Amino acid sequence: MNTTTLDLSAAPPGQDADLDAHRAHLRRQLWRTRAMPALGVFVLLFLWWAIVEGLKVKPFIAPSPFLVLDTLYAKRAVLLDNLIPTAMEAAGGFLLGNLVAILLATLFVHNKTLNDIFFPVALMLNAIPIVAKAPVLVLILGNGVEPKIAIAALVCFFPTLVNMVRGLDAANPQAMELMRVLSASKTEVFFKLRLYSSLPYLFSALRIAASMSVIGAVVGEWIGSTRGIGALILQATYNFDSALLYSAITMSAFLSGSFFLVIALLERVVVRWQPPQGH
Repeated sequence: MNTTTLDLSAAPPGQDADLDAHRAHLRRQLWRTRAMPALGVFVLLFLWWAIVEGLKVKPFIAPSPFLVLDTLYAKRAVLLDNLIPTAMEAAGGFLLGNLVAILLATLFVHNKTLNDIFFPVALMLNAIPIVAKAPVLVLILGNGVEPKIAIAALVCFFPTLVNMVRGLDAANPQAMELMRVLSASKTEVFFKLRLYSSLPYLFSALRIAASMSVIGAVVGEWIGSTRGIGALILQATYNFDSALLYSAITMSAFLSGSFFLVIALLERVVVRWQPPQGH
């Protein structure tokens, strides 16, 4: 008896070409997303070096990138020792500020009266400069790690609150009506509809808060601290050690970028239904 064997592994005509084109597009996109930022950093460093060398700027005013690089290596132990408390303060403030913001946003969405009363209050508090709020928090909480975490939390709080309220309100009206028809409870509507619609908004705020939390921790250390990147920046400024000053700034930028990258990677894992962003 004759049998006919089907080759299931064979792709339809043209499918291999489409797959190869798609892979080539992904490779070009990956190269662009990695090479372009590296090129931007290289151009910035080159301009920095050219200005310092071309204008013969004194090292105590603006060191060259090579001097900063040497300082980063020579004083790596001091920089890392001061980076750890700043990272812990920023991480604590990030978690606290965003947690409170998410809880309040949930409360505001389900109670419009509270939203009308307290959202303007949050807006007013956010309008106060962080350098003005920091001394007050130091007086209330003392000179330990608590005010630094509180300052970082305040910096993270408002962007997350605004975006989370907007995201929870951005649920599809037709889907909301369908949930009402199905007699879904507020809890079911929240976890099965509102929460999912808010995630892109939430992660947009978290990316901002990830960088801002480091700024809040550094500002808190300026008010009163003997350890941390903020304290190191003040010490280097008073001692006219510009190489150490620029190195400390570089470390704070590295910390902010690391926090931002972690949130961006987490977003790619959690918000899988969003199309990839590209130009």
